[in-house]
Amino acid sequence: MVRKSKSFRAGVIFPVARFKRYLKQSQPAFRISDSSAIYMSSVIEYLVAEIIELSGNAAKDNKKVRIIPRHIQLAVKHDHELGKLFENVTIAQGGVLPSIHSALLPQKSKQKDLESQDF
Repeated sequence: MVRKSKSFRAGVIFPVARFKRYLKQSQPAFRISDSSAIYMSSVIEYLVAEIIELSGNAAKDNKKVRIIPRHIQLAVKHDHELGKLFENVTIAQGGVLPSIHSALLPQKSKQKDLESQDF
């Protein structure tokens, strides 16, 4: 009989047994079922896949082949749901989103607008 891991049987890549061990360590008074560890590992796997996909698109937009923390920052902040999830998270070496406050933009003068309308 060939031994199969819990991750293999559940069809996920992330380690189910390790998640179960960490859940047991965090709350030693509670019983932890296998299905809770499977659910947690599948949710974490989905989030990581989503972040990696969006970060890869950001890297491709910047004509790079490697994903750096800046690409992760751009991907997370441009996605509404991930932005909400990561709103209080600081990504090291991520930088800031490129934006210019409207008060800092040059104002159009009314004189130039009036001159351009007189044809």
